Amino acid sequence: MELYLVRHAIAEERDARRWPDDRDRPLSDRGRLRFERAARGLGRAAPDIDLVLSSPATRAWQTAEMLSRGGGWPAPQAEESLAPAVGAAQALRGIAARTLAGGAVPERIAIVGHEPTLSALAALLTGAPGWALDWRKGGAARIDTAGHPGPGAGVLVWFLPPRLLRALDR
Repeated sequence: MELYLVRHAIAEERDARRWPDDRDRPLSDRGRLRFERAARGLGRAAPDIDLVLSSPATRAWQTAEMLSRGGGWPAPQAEESLAPAVGAAQALRGIAARTLAGGAVPERIAIVGHEPTLSALAALLTGAPGWALDWRKGGAARIDTAGHPGPGAGVLVWFLPPRLLRALDR
C-alpha cells in the first residue's frame, strides 16, 4: 500500500476574533496560490490515488480539494482522526479502519493533515520513534507498507518540500 501524507498549505494567521474555532481557519491567498502548482506537481508524482482522507479542518479540507482539482485525485473524504491535535496512534487507527472497510482495498491513499501529527504518523509507520521531519506547509511524503498500515510496517520512499512539488509542475 502506498500512503501519501500531505501537510495542509499555508493558512491564515491564527486570530481568535476571526476564527473562534481554529478548525475554521482557511488557507491564505498566498497559500492557495502557491499550492495550486504544488498540487499539480504532486498529481504528477502520484497520479493514481484511490482514496483521499482529509482532516475536516478548513485549511486541510481546502488543500485536499485543491489536490482533487489540480492533481486529478478523487474528492476528499473527511476523517475526524486527522483533525488538529489528534495523536498519531488515533490517526493510524482511523486510516486502518478505512482500509479494512468493506469493498476493494485501496492501494494508494492520500492523507491530508497537520503537524505535528503527520511527523508522528510517519515515525509510527516507519518504526522510527522520536523522528521529526522539517515538514513545510504543502509538503508531502510517500510511505509504502506491505499490506495494511500499522506501526513499523512502512518504508519512507520520498519526502518532498513544496518547492520541489512546485518544480514538478513544469
